[in-house]
Amino acid sequence: MKSMEIKWGIIGCGAVTELKSGPAFQKAQHSKLVAVMRRNAKKAEDYARRHHVPRWYDDADLLIHDPDVDAVYVATPPDTHAHYAIQAMKSGKPVYVEKPMARSEKECQDMINVSKATGMPLFVAYYRRSLPGFLIIKDLIEKGSIGPIRHVQIRLNKPFMDGDLDPMNLQWRVKPEIAGAGHFFDLGSHQFDYLDFLFGPVRDVQTMVMNQGNRYDAEDIVVANFRFDNNIVGSGTWCFSIDPSAEEDVLEFYGEKGKIEFSTFNPIPVRLINDREIQELEYRNPEHIQFNLIQSIVDELSGSGQCPSTGISAARTSKILDRMVAPYYEEIDLKK
Repeated sequence: MKSMEIKWGIIGCGAVTELKSGPAFQKAQHSKLVAVMRRNAKKAEDYARRHHVPRWYDDADLLIHDPDVDAVYVATPPDTHAHYAIQAMKSGKPVYVEKPMARSEKECQDMINVSKATGMPLFVAYYRRSLPGFLIIKDLIEKGSIGPIRHVQIRLNKPFMDGDLDPMNLQWRVKPEIAGAGHFFDLGSHQFDYLDFLFGPVRDVQTMVMNQGNRYDAEDIVVANFRFDNNIVGSGTWCFSIDPSAEEDVLEFYGEKGKIEFSTFNPIPVRLINDREIQELEYRNPEHIQFNLIQSIVDELSGSGQCPSTGISAARTSKILDRMVAPYYEEIDLKK
């Protein structure tokens, strides 16, 4: 990089950047946010003013070619991830892109190919790889606290969201042409990336994928069995059309000598169950949930560390997600 301080530009300074990520670029060591872009000029200017960012744009190309911007964070919906990331890397700038990495495995591979050709690093916002609760689980498993892992279970049951109910004004997360699929890609991607972090790539999958609620075209339920190289197996159910009273977010690891219970999206203690005893392991998340991962990216770009979430690892998750929903989209001929 040009200096020890990494100067960032954000493409797509929307809701996810308000608290989860944007301020972390200002607070990380050797990092500074110098420019933001949004197609709505007034909103871009407002964001820049509120977050004390010196420059704002309504044209991504201008931000990418700003000589004061060292690296680019792409925080748009997935349909433009590949486009902007490839532009930035071809302009000689490392890229940090929101998850899921892109709409499809093919788009991910296009991004990786440009990263390799240009030599520009490519990182993806699977920040659970650097959060304390998830690192506690990784440490417990590696230390053998519950013995060899036998299987994993995931249950994510959520009611319809506000943006699911009006067919004339659906949120982008349930528009396959923008998101790649439905809520499963948006939320399940975090879970499969974390399992990849623990156990390596998923090798075999069997799924049932349907739309039961008929509020939009994307899938709203996925039921899956899957297997890793080390013969650890898993199962999961992701349903996005249940009553709020049945809402559930459960991540369970079963071992020969015990069990670990956790939640993917709720900051509850890690529960370690073995020898008929239950331990609740507390931790504290950073104020800005992406801070730890962003710091690891800045450290890598500065030559003093390594980021655990790369385009290579994130593409493996997109590959599995694609395989899991493919039969549904092939049947309804929706996937763009």
